Amino acid sequence: MAVQVSRATRPTSGLKCPMSTPEAAAIATELRTAMGKLTRRVKHEDRIPLGQAAVLGALDRNGAMTTSDLAADQRVRPQSMARAVGLLMEQDLVTRRAHPTDGRKSLVELSEAGRSALEAERGRRAGWLAQAIEAELTDAERELLARSAALLDRLATR
Repeated sequence: MAVQVSRATRPTSGLKCPMSTPEAAAIATELRTAMGKLTRRVKHEDRIPLGQAAVLGALDRNGAMTTSDLAADQRVRPQSMARAVGLLMEQDLVTRRAHPTDGRKSLVELSEAGRSALEAERGRRAGWLAQAIEAELTDAERELLARSAALLDRLATR
């Protein structure tokens, strides 16, 4: 893959770029821009605010969690997470129950309504993206995109 590197794609701040080559910097810039556009477009399909959907997703993946554990998982302050959990409880998307070993804590878990809402949200996002992939990409491009998804996941966990 040949990537054109211009002054516009190189970092211009006084900080040193941790990337090893101008090509990596150009790829990073293009990828960040494209991911930002795609993320903004997929957000148009959302019915649940992003932060609340992230909490529901964490509970779906990890099971019941304390508010503190949720805050750490989402990298937000415990006070912010307490507000988010409160909003989700008002909508009956999560429930709270006593912690089995520590009476001072409680566990937050998905309610059936929360699980249904999360599945519907995921379906809307994936549905739009699947339709866009079908409509816009050739078979070869779809194959390349499928392989690229694993690479993006690897970068995200670094």
